[in-house]
Amino acid sequence: MLVSKVVADRELCIQAGNCVMVAGDIFDQDDEGMVVVLDDEVTGEAAERAREAVKLCPASALSLEDL
Repeated sequence: MLVSKVVADRELCIQAGNCVMVAGDIFDQDDEGMVVVLDDEVTGEAAERAREAVKLCPASALSLEDL
């Protein structure tokens, strides 16, 4: 099964929270609203949710890398 690594660039994050709304099991926000990656290796349905979060991030702060 293909494994993807979730990468978040906190320098680019604008605290929109779209990632948490789409994939709350993978992403969270700290006290300042910045993205936090809870699970950086995803497969299957989790990878699909992570891909959707990458697409919805208005700051392009998220990416996936195939492992």
